Amino acid sequence: MVNIEKMTTQHLVDVIGLSVAQEQQRFVGTIEEILRCINAQIRPHVILVEDKVVGFFLIDTVYAKKLEIIKIKSLGLRSFFISQHHQGKGYAKQAILALPNYLNEVYPNASHLYLTVNCQNAIAKELYLKGGFEDTNNLYHGGPSGPQHIMVRKLALNSEVKH
Repeated sequence: MVNIEKMTTQHLVDVIGLSVAQEQQRFVGTIEEILRCINAQIRPHVILVEDKVVGFFLIDTVYAKKLEIIKIKSLGLRSFFISQHHQGKGYAKQAILALPNYLNEVYPNASHLYLTVNCQNAIAKELYLKGGFEDTNNLYHGGPSGPQHIMVRKLALNSEVKH
């Protein structure tokens, strides 16, 4: 079972050991490059299985400033990946399906979650579609590896969450 948590300094050694296969690096980057993006608005999160870090992602709280079509109370999912030694076990799908509930707790005022996925990364796009994301049929052309699909998933606002 996958759990998601905010990254803390206790996770750092494990996070630094995460990596993707060489052919995936053009879509995700290296963990060193990703960690340099962290600031007060771009926050790191870890994906855990039995308290072991198996994946990582960033939540961009100012993603709406990056893309014009994004709604103001939205978040951006960036650099989502499962480490290459843990791929093929269903962890990515479990994490994507767990994201809405997790984000509703951590960011209760967010209405939508956006991401961009490279047009050449069909496997990732399929994962996001299975996880409830929709393709907006718009492309982002600012990525280093070519055009990217802009995808969105609605998040429940606090008043919509059923207990």
